[in-house]
Amino acid sequence: MAERRQLRDRLIGVILRVLGRLPLRVNHALGGVLGTLVWLLPTRSARLTRINLALCFPDKDAAWHRRTARRSLQAMARSLTESPWLWRAGPERLAGLAEAPPCYARLQSREPGRALFLATPHLGSWEFAGLHAAMHGPMASLYSPLPTPEIDRWVRKARSATGAKLAPADRSGLRILQKARDAGEIIGVLPDQSPKGASGVHAPFFGRRALTMTLLPRLLRGRDDPVVFLFAERLPRGRGFRYHEIEAGPEVRDPDFVRAAAAVNRIVEDLVRRCPEQYNWAYKRFHPPPPGHPPVYARR
Repeated sequence: MAERRQLRDRLIGVILRVLGRLPLRVNHALGGVLGTLVWLLPTRSARLTRINLALCFPDKDAAWHRRTARRSLQAMARSLTESPWLWRAGPERLAGLAEAPPCYARLQSREPGRALFLATPHLGSWEFAGLHAAMHGPMASLYSPLPTPEIDRWVRKARSATGAKLAPADRSGLRILQKARDAGEIIGVLPDQSPKGASGVHAPFFGRRALTMTLLPRLLRGRDDPVVFLFAERLPRGRGFRYHEIEAGPEVRDPDFVRAAAAVNRIVEDLVRRCPEQYNWAYKRFHPPPPGHPPVYARR
């Protein structure tokens, strides 16, 4: 059993290294092929994507749902294949991939002690957005450790290549984020990441109540640090990425976490509507349901 795991981990490592050396255009083309296979086969990801799009866009016709589902799964496959490429690209190549500098860069001159919160949903290339952000100053990013230790160590090292400190999604990670916030650094969070246990509240998202993390309003409590929601849209044929940004207002720091979470979801929804075909619809965004409501992902 142990030998089989070692062989699997070695194979994964080889695949990641090969993907990291392919030209980005070829890399994205391969990701598109893999995503198409996920769409055509009876996969869990294809099923969840169809359900989520039907829930969030009931006004769209069947052709739009099929087209957007296929493109979303292709985009998610590209996010996997491109990651090793981005990890070994280096700061100079990464900087050249941005169609234009991010607008949040102007906030680098903020007064000492004020942190900059960058909230990047699972939309476009969040891997590029995180690596690129760390080039603009000291940064701490929330990170979910991978189950395979060898691969996790490799990924953590790669994601830190441009200077980010990775904060695991546990109490120790929260302390890292708090320390970075108090030092006036950049804080990277995924605002649509599924929270654990009592660390979230149900708030509207595309007209339905979704369990939403309260990490951002908790970190912002009693502070006026700038908060920018953004995503890096993946451009065709490996041409790079285009930033979309929204600077949040005071509503995301509301002391009522339900109102704050609703404000966070409204901004995420605004960004998703700009590019729904690059959002990750292949996960259970509406699970668990609010008390008394039936599950939406149960097989019929």
